[in-house]
Amino acid sequence: MSNYKESIDFIKSKFYSKDFIPLHAPHFGGNEKKYLLETIDTTFVSSVGAFVDTFEDKMCKITNTQKAVAVVNGTAGIQVALKLVGVQANDEVITQALTFVATVNAIIYNSANPIFLDVDLDTMGLSPKAVEDFLNEYGDLREDACYNKKTGQKIAACVPMHTFGFPVHLDELIEVCAKWKIPVIEDAAESLGSYYKGKPTGSIGNLGVFSFNGNKIVTSGGGGAIVTNNLELGIKGKYLTTTAKKPHPYEFFHDEIGYNFRMPNLNAALACAQLEQLDKFLENKRELAGFYKTFFDSKGINFRTEAPNTKANYWLMCVELENKTERDIFLKYTNENNVMTRPIWQLMFRLPMYENCQKDAQKNALFLEERIVNIPSSFRI
Repeated sequence: MSNYKESIDFIKSKFYSKDFIPLHAPHFGGNEKKYLLETIDTTFVSSVGAFVDTFEDKMCKITNTQKAVAVVNGTAGIQVALKLVGVQANDEVITQALTFVATVNAIIYNSANPIFLDVDLDTMGLSPKAVEDFLNEYGDLREDACYNKKTGQKIAACVPMHTFGFPVHLDELIEVCAKWKIPVIEDAAESLGSYYKGKPTGSIGNLGVFSFNGNKIVTSGGGGAIVTNNLELGIKGKYLTTTAKKPHPYEFFHDEIGYNFRMPNLNAALACAQLEQLDKFLENKRELAGFYKTFFDSKGINFRTEAPNTKANYWLMCVELENKTERDIFLKYTNENNVMTRPIWQLMFRLPMYENCQKDAQKNALFLEERIVNIPSSFRI
């Protein structure tokens, strides 16, 4: 317990406050008000406006991709990305059980079914070895695609999630999936500014999806983005997310079922101002991570850091406690003393709507579920 009292004092000292310390608060220190007022003055507050185009251009540059599509949130982005790679009703999608529920909900929105496979201990993200083992046991590689021997259904996609901004082992994962003809969509919702072997997350799979929710490293209040180096897929994504309307000066004609998943210009204006500060946010977080590592190492507590050949954005920082009992003591003590902490998510197969989904043994995910706790990770002024 003395360690935890010292932990609270240390965290509060780093945020220069003795009051409540949130887990992750947004920071507006740039052109946010200026750009928002501009949208109001021009009356372009909805989904048509210059900031939407600017936001997409900025995302292409940041992620080094050919096309970016602004969407209403990251969940909608994953939903559409799955459709773009051909996921249809009754298909199956490989993903991890150790994730935020939106990853899995987006699969269900396509009337597909998730397969939950284990994560790696070092990244907390989908394990290439777990995927390979599963496909060696259940995969049926046919001329057109991979099928599940157990269910007979097509395995139409794989969605790894870069947990808390720590990149998964993408090269190995993509190699395994390519062998089995399975496209990869990166759930990069939490990893804007993270790199894998020098490449931005989101740019390495067939498509990548980011979130700009209020608690993310960069926020637009609500919003998301699909990015890709496949220009054809990107153009199709823009078309589908803007109601599949054929361009015309005044006629309304839609030639397929589309989605009204457009990001409003108001949100895009906020996002543009935030993206201008991304490098500063990343530097600030890396400094805090360094402070945390030094402190927690001295207390015998494992502060989670990036894997080799990766550069994490340290969106939400976390510690690994000795066991579930210690985890619960830490959570209770910190929250009762005005330092917000939270456990990693409950594994998805524990939720009633996903309890019957196919899964593997989940050895690493179960280990992490009992031990990982997020600690305050906001921008430090």
